[in-house]
Amino acid sequence: MVDAAQIKEHAEVIGADGVHVGTVDKVEGDRIKLTKKDSGQGSHEGHHHFISLGLVADVEGDTVRLSANGDVAVTFEEEE
Repeated sequence: MVDAAQIKEHAEVIGADGVHVGTVDKVEGDRIKLTKKDSGQGSHEGHHHFISLGLVADVEGDTVRLSANGDVAVTFEEEE
């Protein structure tokens, strides 16, 4: 697992395929809290989603790259 201290606020979270998954709000425990603006539509809109640090493959500056493709990674998102 990567060092959570490397993950910066407002870093872009992308899937292994380069697809935008979200933007880091902050790290809480063993999860990345994404900003509300990336929360999706419908019943998912307007609240935070979380991604497990276990899905993080690498952190490169202001980019967090996941080990799963973007379309798969969003299926692992947790809600508040």
